[in-house]
Amino acid sequence: MRLVWGPAYELGILVIDQQHKRIVDYINDLDRLVGQPGAQLGVARVLYDLVDYTESHFSFEEALMERAGYDKLDDHHSQHRKFIFHIESLLRRHEEGVDVAESLLRVLEKWLFHHILEEDRAYTQQVRDFVDGIGRERLGGWVNENLRKHFRMM
Repeated sequence: MRLVWGPAYELGILVIDQQHKRIVDYINDLDRLVGQPGAQLGVARVLYDLVDYTESHFSFEEALMERAGYDKLDDHHSQHRKFIFHIESLLRRHEEGVDVAESLLRVLEKWLFHHILEEDRAYTQQVRDFVDGIGRERLGGWVNENLRKHFRMM
């Protein structure tokens, strides 16, 4: 296992931290696949899941930041779009037969260590203040409604 989720990765916003754990899972999945014969199918699965996941997660995260009144949402949205574009470009290269597992692994690690641990921390206090102000019951309703709205439920 390449990475283990721990307190160092947490923002202290449970619903977001649970979603961010998925990035660590993708990193560990890819780490197991790199250099393995016949890994292309597994890499494809990670890429397709990652495209779906990031679009859903980013949409949810941005809705939460908007609801909390985060004033740098446009910049954050732009960073998210660039990341999705990069992942989609790796997906296209993979579909052309290029082995992108190591490149994808580096991109995900960079995203985890830079974006989540630095850029996402910038909105943390404002979102926590919103969470504290709205109350657990109202927050739970908002979270449930927006999880259904932004994520495909199985």
